[in-house]
Parts: sequence; structure tokens; C-alpha cells
Amino acid sequence: MAIVLARIDERLLHGQIRLQWGKQSGANTVLLANDELSEQVALQAPFKAAAGGEFAVVCRSIEQTISNLPKAGPDRKICLICKTPMDFARIVQGGVKLPEINIGNMHFHPGRVMVDKNVNVNKEDMKAFEILRDHGSVCTVQHAPESAKQCIFEMTKSLDI
Repeated sequence: MAIVLARIDERLLHGQIRLQWGKQSGANTVLLANDELSEQVALQAPFKAAAGGEFAVVCRSIEQTISNLPKAGPDRKICLICKTPMDFARIVQGGVKLPEINIGNMHFHPGRVMVDKNVNVNKEDMKAFEILRDHGSVCTVQHAPESAKQCIFEMTKSLDI
């Protein structure tokens, strides 16, 4: 088992993941780690359809993700997607090593500060990024595979969050 991409994206699985990130990473499995989605089977169908048959799509809770990742077979190349940095923080605190977290779409919500056109953060998000950093994960904003990576801490150091 190899995690070939770990990405934060509030939209979870959509065309950009399928057409750009999935192909660039060489993934054959998309693991959507989200507590709410894992409990509602009816919500999973659109995400599985969005994969277009190119990837196996698995929806798991954060706890299931922590316990099941080590059991994945050697042929699995996993694109791990969570909605929030806190979900990834829980995963690394559960013992899963993630060398790099790709930060994609984090929409504006009240209380969040704009970092760039696609990434907005609040204090809780930044605390989660600190947990990730403390567990050895590099957290970079990168909207598309051909885009430059930018460290979330460098991007936010002059912001009042």
C-alpha cells in the first residue's frame, strides 16, 4: 500500500481530482475519509460516479481510515482525501505517517480568513496544520499538479487569523 496523494478538498471527489490529481499521482484507489459521508451510503453514490470507473472509491470514517490503511494490499495506490485539516490531524495522531499534505479547496465560511482564491483558514485549521507539522507532514497549497507548491505557514504568517 502506498499513499500517493493526501489532499484537503472540501468538495472531496470531483473532476479535477479524477482528471488531474488522480492521473498525475498514479492512484488506483480514492479513499474519502469523512465521518459524515461514511455513515450515509446514499451520499456516496455521486462520488463513486464522479470517479468514472477509473478508480476504486472507498468511503471511510476517520477511525476506519486509521485502522484500515495498514491492511491495504501492496497493489493499492491511494489518493487520500479529507475535507478538513483536522481530519488529517486525527489521522496522523492515530499513527498514520503522511509526509506531505496537499491543500486544495477550503471555501470561505464565517470566521475564516482568505489565504488565496481557493484557500480560507481559521484558528482551528491552523492548529491542525501545526499538529500535522509536528507529526512530520509538510503542508503545501497547490491547486493543480502543474502549480507551484506554497507552504501554508509562509502564506499565513502576515495574516491576522
